[in-house]
This record gives sequence, C-alpha cells and structure tokens, in this order.
Amino acid sequence: MPAAWTVKDSSGQMLPHFVAASRLEVARKIVPTRYDAFRLQVSSSYREMFNRELKAVLEREAWQIVPIKPQPAQVQAQRMAAKTFP
Repeated sequence: MPAAWTVKDSSGQMLPHFVAASRLEVARKIVPTRYDAFRLQVSSSYREMFNRELKAVLEREAWQIVPIKPQPAQVQAQRMAAKTFP
C-alpha cells in the first residue's frame, strides 16, 4: 500500500501541493467544490456527482492521481519499524 498519493501532470511531473495520504484526499483537493468525506463514503449518488466532477477536472487538466513510490531509505525505515513494533 502506498504511503501517499499525488497528481501527475501531462508532462509526467508530480504536483507536490496535491500530496495526501489517500487517493480520495487528493481527489477532494482537486475538485473546486468542497465534498464531505463521510457523505462520499455512505451516499452513492453523492459519490457519483463527485466522480463526475473529478473526471472532468482530470480530463481538462490532463492529470492522473498516482501513488508515490517510497524511496529506498523510507522502505528500509518502514521495515525496521515493523520489526520493532510487531
């Protein structure tokens, strides 16, 4: 599971101001309308509206939401932490 998510533009550059812990959090930063995180989880019609707006923004800007791959030092630190705290 990725540690973070962000937006990649059409030239392949990662946009650091969109970094968040989940894909949904990144998506909520992208859309211009504020959407309630709880309602997105429980209401399919609300989620459909959100997804339509998100899709429109992603297509217009030629963006993708992508996971951030951890750097080798981060992977090693995560492994050490997992050994320390079972």
